[in-house]
Amino acid sequence: MAHLEARGISVRFGGKAALDDMTVLVERGSVTGLIGPNGAGKTTLFNVVCGLLTPNAGQVVIDGDDVTHKPPHRRARHGLARTFQRLELFTSLTVRDNVRVGGDIHNRWSRGRNDSASETERVLALTGLGAIADREVTEIPTGQARVVELARALMTRPTVLLLDEPAAGQTESETEAFGHLLQRLAGDGLAI
Repeated sequence: MAHLEARGISVRFGGKAALDDMTVLVERGSVTGLIGPNGAGKTTLFNVVCGLLTPNAGQVVIDGDDVTHKPPHRRARHGLARTFQRLELFTSLTVRDNVRVGGDIHNRWSRGRNDSASETERVLALTGLGAIADREVTEIPTGQARVVELARALMTRPTVLLLDEPAAGQTESETEAFGHLLQRLAGDGLAI
């Protein structure tokens, strides 16, 4: 059984089918890519998987649990995290504080007692953001901002991670480093 299963997903907007009987299976420890032109329905599928959009048909299953009708925060509790096509960062905060927000939110809904400060430093090191951790996110290039968004998602301790156009705005070397990071994360058992 796949860790994430989106089976038979169909979404219609008025008379137009955005998705028609789409199935995607994502295994733990793997990086699965979804490629298509603009308007093909990639973000729509992500919105269905995350619970931001209800499908007309189909089922979303995380680790054997049907989450099709659960709201986004319940899916997050099942280990789902996501980044967005358009960067969603707190522009008045530093890189470190943007990352830490994910851990603080996770602690609040998980009733966890994780040390957000030390976990933030671990994730900053893991993602290679340590050297720019005290800079405001408005001061860093888009390619690095994508990594900040990934780091913040990692702070929620996901088991499955959805990345919507993760390399947009990255240079060739940033994209290569980002790919290596994703392989490392998948090697640790994350479904990407």
